[in-house]
Amino acid sequence: MERLSFYTEIAKNKRNSVFLMIAVIIVIVGLGYAITLATSPEYFTMIMIFATIFSVFYVLISYYNSDKIAIASVNAKPASGEKYRIYHNLVEGLCLASGLPKPKLYVIENEQINAFASGRNPEHAVICVTTGALEKLNKQELEGVLAHELSHVANYDIRFMTLTAVLVGMVSIISQIFLRSLWFSSGNRNDKGKALFMLVGVILAILAPIAVMLVQLAISRKREYTADSSAVKFMRTPTGLIGALEKIKHNQDMKVSGAVAPLFLARPSRTSEIFQTHPPLEKRIERLKRM
Repeated sequence: MERLSFYTEIAKNKRNSVFLMIAVIIVIVGLGYAITLATSPEYFTMIMIFATIFSVFYVLISYYNSDKIAIASVNAKPASGEKYRIYHNLVEGLCLASGLPKPKLYVIENEQINAFASGRNPEHAVICVTTGALEKLNKQELEGVLAHELSHVANYDIRFMTLTAVLVGMVSIISQIFLRSLWFSSGNRNDKGKALFMLVGVILAILAPIAVMLVQLAISRKREYTADSSAVKFMRTPTGLIGALEKIKHNQDMKVSGAVAPLFLARPSRTSEIFQTHPPLEKRIERLKRM
């Protein structure tokens, strides 16, 4: 069996993520072009200005408070150094190995095995683990989980996914404004050329939000693969993370808010992979075993 290099996997997943982002931008440009032909440049300019202002305002608030929002949404509590000494020691060791500043550490009272990281950059990051992870994972497995979460911090995944959310949000807003505006349109509906572009615009306005949502999910899955590879780089072995993911397979479906669910280490699910924020656990484990 061919072995994978974590350096190669990290580079490949980052490259694929960029390609997926470009795909989202192309969808936005295509949708905008179709709307412009179906209406008028002035009308589209107004839509873009409104959509951009709304999206930027919304995302800036979320972006600069991402750590606080995530922690509050799961009712996490600060992890005291005295009570959770092993937790703190492992994070400190990984931070020394990776050159990252130590994030703030939190704990969620939950028997399932899971964890997440949030924050706009390494200087404003948090890591949160469940009490189930602290109790059920051995030291090496817990270190693998923490290395994965620190990888999200090191790779600026929160910033990247925030940008993706802006682009996806803009597509949805533009599509909705365009579709609703058709009810109030007073244009010449007998113009066959314009009617054709109008039909194309309507089809794109309906399909574009679905397409970019699928792209967003694909980006999220790629970032998970990258974080797995980066965790191996930090620890120099995939054994700990493999053990943790194996145990998570038997601790299915932790219930969390949909808004923060993509942040977690794993989201076991029986639905199709294309509709998931995380790759199947089996695929992640198989890739790690080849490193």
